[in-house]
Amino acid sequence: MMALLTALLQGCALPPLEGRTESRALAPAEAAATALGRVLSADAQAHPGESGILPLADALESFAARVLLVRAAERTLDVQYYIWRDDITGNLLLNALREAADRGVRVRLLLDDNGVAMDGKLLALDRHPAIEVRLFNPFSIRQPKALGYLTHFSRANRRMHNKALVADSQAAIMGGRNVGDEYFGATDGVLFADLDVLATGAVVPELSTDFDRYWASASAYPIDRIVPAGTAVAAPDAVAQAERDPRATRYLQALRGSRFVSDLLTGGIVPQWARVEMVSDDPRKGLGLAEKEGLVTHQLAQVLARPPVRSLDLISPYFVPTAAGVAVFERLAARGVRVRILTNALEATDVSAVHSGYARYRQDLLRCGIELYEMRRSAVVMGRSGVFGSSGSSLHAKTFALDGERVFVGSMNFDPRSAHLNTELGFIIDSPAMARAVADAFDREVPATAYAVRLDEQGDLVWIERRDGQEIRHTREPGSSLGQRAWIGLLSVLPIEWLL
Repeated sequence: MMALLTALLQGCALPPLEGRTESRALAPAEAAATALGRVLSADAQAHPGESGILPLADALESFAARVLLVRAAERTLDVQYYIWRDDITGNLLLNALREAADRGVRVRLLLDDNGVAMDGKLLALDRHPAIEVRLFNPFSIRQPKALGYLTHFSRANRRMHNKALVADSQAAIMGGRNVGDEYFGATDGVLFADLDVLATGAVVPELSTDFDRYWASASAYPIDRIVPAGTAVAAPDAVAQAERDPRATRYLQALRGSRFVSDLLTGGIVPQWARVEMVSDDPRKGLGLAEKEGLVTHQLAQVLARPPVRSLDLISPYFVPTAAGVAVFERLAARGVRVRILTNALEATDVSAVHSGYARYRQDLLRCGIELYEMRRSAVVMGRSGVFGSSGSSLHAKTFALDGERVFVGSMNFDPRSAHLNTELGFIIDSPAMARAVADAFDREVPATAYAVRLDEQGDLVWIERRDGQEIRHTREPGSSLGQRAWIGLLSVLPIEWLL
């Protein structure tokens, strides 16, 4: 057994990184000379130091915006995602990248290796002369990848959670959505209600430079050094199959009928111009080597040096406050700050272990005056506020608003994994309009689509559901079985909070 284990560990070594091709984002002058640059630079010059922001709450619109932005690119596409599914929307977007490369656009695709399961397609894509694919913290054993958690747990447990797409260093989409049918409303299973933003102006070159950091990091491996050469498979058949799927029809129709990018370029859509500060983890966090100053948590503390004085509205699908976080919320509430938090109910979450890390703190939060809401597993209709998706069965947006003035949008959850293990990316946007939209969602829409969690006279938890003008009172986790509740109770006492 020892000999077998030794052989397994030796076979799990990653290849050297020497000799990787070097590349960088477009220089400002080159980016300004593209079609996107020629149109967008005039607005940027009229708003020096600011960025144009367009929220993308609707799933279909968010998908169309990605494809149309890819089609608008002339020189470069820098694409970075945690999950990329081998499904309808995943294949449609892969095909858009391939078509862009066919017309001469340089495509750099950086994917977290834990979130992809299409080695053959990606390797074939990498063989295109204008496309390069790299995997972040890859697994040297391809099947089953889970063995990597046994042989190299420390590295395998650290993932790249960033999500961004940058075209010609002039326009970008960043936020909470991965690439997959569940994020764009194209599946009969779990649908995620989410939020992205399309950005132009000052923050986009910063995002391009940040991509360069990740692309050149010690965690980014060229896919052809990880995946065996014989694995490559042609992808056109898969794309054609995806396009023939009846569920793809409305996406293809949306692409044909959407004027999103053209309206942006002609002034038909006017973004909000605001000061935007980007926060991003040092990619060395993927190896546990980042200094404190390079962490998003530290950067947020610096950007938000002035704490809220009136309100904090927080939305996090995976919410594990920890004892330290509860103490922070308690101090805010004691100073008169109204704190409202929305996360997934047990019936809506797709990661029950994370719910166990949240459940143990509910009563403490409620006792100090925090308002808690848990999203129901049902149709989510939140189109009025424009905060997150128009439909879904599970919350996935990550955002918070301070004092009705500033708002965070990005990939980071309020949990230990985002703080200490995964790399994260986000924008702090000085936008009273967006901050008010978050507050409006809590005022109007959250009470209709989420359980209000409260304490009864005995200090026990109750869940208040509003439906059809009636108020329904639950004394147990709604939509859960005895077995599920027992499982959550067991997990909540195990020493696993640091992993959640």
